[in-house]
Amino acid sequence: MALNMFPRFTALSVRLKSYSAACSTLSSSFRLKVEHDRHNQRFTVTPSSGAGPRECAVLQYRFTGEKEVDLMSTYVPEAFRSQGVAALLSQAALDFLVEENLKAHVSCWYIKKYIDDHSLQQYKDLIIT
Repeated sequence: MALNMFPRFTALSVRLKSYSAACSTLSSSFRLKVEHDRHNQRFTVTPSSGAGPRECAVLQYRFTGEKEVDLMSTYVPEAFRSQGVAALLSQAALDFLVEENLKAHVSCWYIKKYIDDHSLQQYKDLIIT
């Protein structure tokens, strides 16, 4: 598959200031690291507030065709909910769709809500209804 050409992990350090609309409840100095684990088909965020290794947020997807994915689910540990972490994961997944020229089914209720709430027209053409 063409995805094997890319590194197994792509890590991004994101200053949440740039996502202020999606993550307004977090301090602008709070840094999160979004990792894209292509092999396991998921995005993860581990907040840098001393959380243990099990305390990570996850967005899972799966390929349903050569250029088609299903954005299946998001999970954010209770201690990090209502802080914009799921929004950050959702944005990373949508950016992945654009970068890889993919279409997506969205099974996850949160990602559907994120797209609708943020009027993300540039992504709506990528969503299979």
